[in-house]
Amino acid sequence: MSSAHHAGWTVPPEHRVSEEYLAAGRRMALAEAVYARRSALGWSPSELAERAGLTEEEIESIEESGTDPTLPLIERLARALDVVVRLDPAHDPAMSFEAPTA
Repeated sequence: MSSAHHAGWTVPPEHRVSEEYLAAGRRMALAEAVYARRSALGWSPSELAERAGLTEEEIESIEESGTDPTLPLIERLARALDVVVRLDPAHDPAMSFEAPTA
């Protein structure tokens, strides 16, 4: 048995263009953006759910990268979180929430 430790994952370039890989990246970007903003506001998942007209289970699914981001969902979350949505495929993550500037 080997005593070596795995230092990191390497994703082959051909996998980075698969639709499954790209979809997972979109789900993760949404999860990170929602969690970061909700945490910055000091809200619980249930408070965000109430403000967004979603269930707490839906918020948890979003934050666990279990929900595909759709435009209506992103718009609903942006309104509830009072953020501007930045979509830029040239950046990683391609989607982020930004607090509006005064």
